[in-house]
Amino acid sequence: MQRPVARFENRRIAGQRLAHRLAGIPRAGLVVLGLPRGGVPVAYEVARALGAPLDVILVRKLGVPSQPELAMGAIGEDGVRVVNDEVARYVSVGERDFAAVEARERVELERRARLFRGGRVRESLVGRTALIVDDGIATGSTVRAACRVARAHGAAQVIVATPVAPPRTTARLQNDADEVVVLESPEHFLAIGEFYADFTQTTDDEVVDLLARERAQRVGEAMASPAARGDVEEAVEVPAGTVALAGDLRMPAGSRSVVLFAHGSGSSRTSPRNRAVAGVLQQAGMGTLLFDLLTPAEARDRANVFDIGLLADRLGAATAWVLNRFPDVVIGYFGASTGAAAALWAASEPGATVGAVVSRGGRPDLAGPRLAAVRAPTLLVVGGDDDVVLDLNRQAQARMRCETALAVVPGATHLFEEPGTLERAADLARDWFVGHLR
Repeated sequence: MQRPVARFENRRIAGQRLAHRLAGIPRAGLVVLGLPRGGVPVAYEVARALGAPLDVILVRKLGVPSQPELAMGAIGEDGVRVVNDEVARYVSVGERDFAAVEARERVELERRARLFRGGRVRESLVGRTALIVDDGIATGSTVRAACRVARAHGAAQVIVATPVAPPRTTARLQNDADEVVVLESPEHFLAIGEFYADFTQTTDDEVVDLLARERAQRVGEAMASPAARGDVEEAVEVPAGTVALAGDLRMPAGSRSVVLFAHGSGSSRTSPRNRAVAGVLQQAGMGTLLFDLLTPAEARDRANVFDIGLLADRLGAATAWVLNRFPDVVIGYFGASTGAAAALWAASEPGATVGAVVSRGGRPDLAGPRLAAVRAPTLLVVGGDDDVVLDLNRQAQARMRCETALAVVPGATHLFEEPGTLERAADLARDWFVGHLR
């Protein structure tokens, strides 16, 4: 049989053509997810054209031990597991064998996550539209697994888009995706490479470079926009019941989000660590409010320092004050040590208007039963050498029902005093807020 005429010069051109076809889809809440490796160059062009964030969706199929090509399930990040019950029953795979396959594949999945993202937190899919992109789809088994993983991560809608796929595969994908977009759907289909003039294998380094390039463009655009120019920078007094709390407000012009800082015991709004993190957030176009949770007289009573309910009430009062002054912004909380417990407590209140929470070296365990009521996506950043607090954070994460991620900074102790560790924590916080405060 004569080889088909190549439909696409290369993946870049295919991505541009695909982006043109997708130009009319709603942009609000859209996340473009490339399937590594070949799908990422295509997805990069789509994300750039649509102005949407780019990430990878990492999927590992779980093959039957005796027939590795037969998938009995799939796994994704953050412990997501999708089981094909029909196949599992048909081949009679025991729980021990299933767990062994999953453990092996999860090691590879986590290796790829570290490699491709460099420790950055994945883009949240909760309540958003996941646009899964590949350079071509043959049988569709991996893409179907990716659709299920995206839904398990909380995606409200899943769209699959690809330059080329045979009609029979497109039909099967309709069962897992809300919409399937295919540029070319030839009846005679042997391999994806047939339809590209240049189908050179995409390397891991290329994937890493494209993800880093897109992220740098996104952060750079935010920093170059009017939102990066200082507008409000003043000392303020935040009313909280019968007291007024001293604070420092920085609100770049055009900012659409404000992060409130809840400091830990023995600290205050002058904390150099929190100020360093605030500076990183401000550079990304976010407003910040650093304020004292207690008056000087109250702080002298150590019982107040550990009264998490009181601290959470103060954070709630500060939130109301910010929203009264800037009614159109989205609120984020950044908490350190006991302040992290106060942030989570405040975020658990009925009607809480917080869009995301970040805890640095926090004590989320002090929020107790309130943890299960938190709905805001929460990132827990802990030092790798802060053994006790790391264990407490792992236990707290297991009790939470919202989207959570635990980021461990190697070599860091509780105060992140080691060279480079605070900067790493600040970058993680910025990425989390950029991805969630929309």
